[in-house]
Parts: sequence; structure tokens; C-alpha cells
Amino acid sequence: MIRFYTIILLFSCNTSFCQEIRGIVMDPANQKPIEFVNIGIVGKNIGTVSNTNGVFKIILDSKMDADTLLFSAIGYESQWIKIANLSNKNDNKIYLKKKAYDIQEVLIKPRNFTKKTLGVRDKNNKLIAGFKDNLLGYECGIRIDIKKSAILKQLKINISTCTYDSIFYRLNVYSAGDDMTFENILREPIYLEMSKDSLRNELGINLEPYNIVVNGDFLVSLEHVKDLGEGELYFYTGTRRLTYFRITSQGNWQASPVPISISVLADVEE
Repeated sequence: MIRFYTIILLFSCNTSFCQEIRGIVMDPANQKPIEFVNIGIVGKNIGTVSNTNGVFKIILDSKMDADTLLFSAIGYESQWIKIANLSNKNDNKIYLKKKAYDIQEVLIKPRNFTKKTLGVRDKNNKLIAGFKDNLLGYECGIRIDIKKSAILKQLKINISTCTYDSIFYRLNVYSAGDDMTFENILREPIYLEMSKDSLRNELGINLEPYNIVVNGDFLVSLEHVKDLGEGELYFYTGTRRLTYFRITSQGNWQASPVPISISVLADVEE
């Protein structure tokens, strides 16, 4: 069996020129911590994710003081903070405000929808891909090209190997541009949590409670947001598509010619 491993150029620096920045991300309205916030330098493979208590730490080269960290979370306004303003502090408090969504006028038109399965359903066990390392912010998924509106009903994932005692991942759904740009369209986070004993080769997730509507091409991905300890999670793969991945929070998206086996059951506009 061949296993696909992403080649990662890990950020490293001499300890004498590094700084560790710590802090907590909070909601100013209720003073409660915000869990699993994406934190990183946009376009660079340097980033992390806050834990369940909103606490984060990130090690940066001191030469990066002029760079800016982006703090982002589903349902909140993003915050940009210059690294120099966070240096040499272990008690940084970062506040993210709840995002206000515009309620647009709804124009009801008679439309016909057909139930379809979109994405990759193959179960190629000769080449598998997925999460090899406990790297916070790493995510991977597939792009689905439909050019039409669709209502997402169920997500199916074909799992080849899982050595974790339990899994915890965030599901993301992005609108897809033509130039490797993706914008998260979810208004609330969706988490996948399950013990190893309850895992099956095909894992289904009911999406109906979230009322996810896509208008055209979209990307669906799983993101590693919680420290799971030692372990691996691999998916079966298919053909004729790509896996899109990024190594850390706020990093650039990349593509691999090995599509992981993820599919979506949806009502697609005719």
C-alpha cells in the first residue's frame, strides 16, 4: 500500500532569535473565550489554532515584528494585529466581535431541484491520503464544480485508517473562485467528534440542520483544530480530481493530484 504524504517545509528558527507569543481570544460581549480560532500570517505556513479555552501560543522569528497576525473565526469579525504589538507578552487578550449578517430580501421563484451525489465516492486503497501529523490548522478537502445553486444535505467520508482513540475535526464549506481563493460561507462552526469504536469505513454527517446553500462551485474540507496526540487519519482516494490543502491557519492553498474520498448529497437546481 502506498501512502501519500504532503511534503511540509516547517518553519524553524534559531532559539536566540525566536519569541513565543501567548494569549487568549475572547468575546468582548460576554468575556468568554473563543475556541478554535485560526491564527497566522496570511500566505505563510506559520500559524496555529486556539484551544478549547481560547488560549494560543505561537513561536515567531523576531525578524517578523513588522508582519501581521490574522485572527479569524466563523461567526466573528476578523482581527489583524501587528506582531510587534504582541511581542514579549504572555497575557495578550484578543477580542473578536460577533459578525452581523445582512438579511437580504428573499425573492421566491419556482425552481426544480434534483437530488445528486457530488464529489468523490471511489475507495481506492492502494493510495491513501489525509492527516499524518498533529498539525493545528492543517486542512484538506475537495472542490466540487456545479455552476448552480445547491442545498447540502449530507456529507460522506470514506475512511481507510484511523489510529486515534477519538477524532475531532471542523468541517468547512467555502465558495470557490477561479484562482485558488476560497471564502468560508458557514455562519456557525460544524464539528465532527467521534470515538474510534464508533467509526466506520463510511462516515455520514447530517447537514440539514445547518441550512447550507451554495451558489456555484464550492470546497468542502476537514480541518485539524484540536490536539489529538499521536495518531493518523487517512481517507480512501479516487481519480480525476484534486485534493486542496493548506498546512497551517491562514496559509496558502495548494493542490495535490490525489483526491480524497469525500462526497456530498445535495439538492441541485435543475
